[in-house]
Amino acid sequence: MHEQTAADPLLGSQVPEHEMAARLARDIQDGHTSVPPEKPLLVCKPEKIESWRVFKIMSEFVEGFDVIRKYGLAATFFGSARASFEDAVYQHATELSKRLSQAGFAIITGGSAGVMQAANKGAFEIGGTSVGLNIELPGGQDYNPYLTDKFQFDYFFVRKVMLTYASEVYIYFPGGFGTLDEFFEILTLIQTKKIRRVPIILFGKTFWDPLLIYLRTTLYEKHKAIDKVDMDLYVVVDSVDEAFDYITKTVQC
Repeated sequence: MHEQTAADPLLGSQVPEHEMAARLARDIQDGHTSVPPEKPLLVCKPEKIESWRVFKIMSEFVEGFDVIRKYGLAATFFGSARASFEDAVYQHATELSKRLSQAGFAIITGGSAGVMQAANKGAFEIGGTSVGLNIELPGGQDYNPYLTDKFQFDYFFVRKVMLTYASEVYIYFPGGFGTLDEFFEILTLIQTKKIRRVPIILFGKTFWDPLLIYLRTTLYEKHKAIDKVDMDLYVVVDSVDEAFDYITKTVQC
């Protein structure tokens, strides 16, 4: 019986799978042990690529996929980490999360405060699966207390890949740059057919309508920078009932 081989992405050659697995295990270990105490930030184009940074990225990908592959049906909530919106925003996130959890969804968030905490709370309080994929920031970003599983990333782009593959539906509550970044990331991946079409829910018409008007009038009508069908890739809802009904009718695992 011939031993299976795998392609080495660095050498462009075929190596035995057991050797590739051993090499990957060493790289993951290096990702944990070779990170310097003070990690220099990447600004512009780096003069050199430090080996520890490559190993750390690889280890985050492997361990991140190990976390998300444990969950079949899942819903990811995005939204502000700040408590700066109306109380109803957080209450709706908790209620929708609770109902989706009861329907069998694992609830995945960025694992921090604000809308993320509200969503994790809904699942946690009824004994559901509540996952936090956090990010290490210079100012610190603590986990919320309503998690049944968690993982912290160093790199935003690795975390975004994990969130992209994590769920069968993406729910966006009001938020800031991070929320908008995640929204346009998923929207672009679906528009360009880099990932399969997944339902995108925008919760709160008052918050989202000004942005969607801009997309329609400026990007589509004035400049033709997007197609009309691109504006069908997301749906805006204004209540927990509306969101829950749409998700349960649309999501296919």
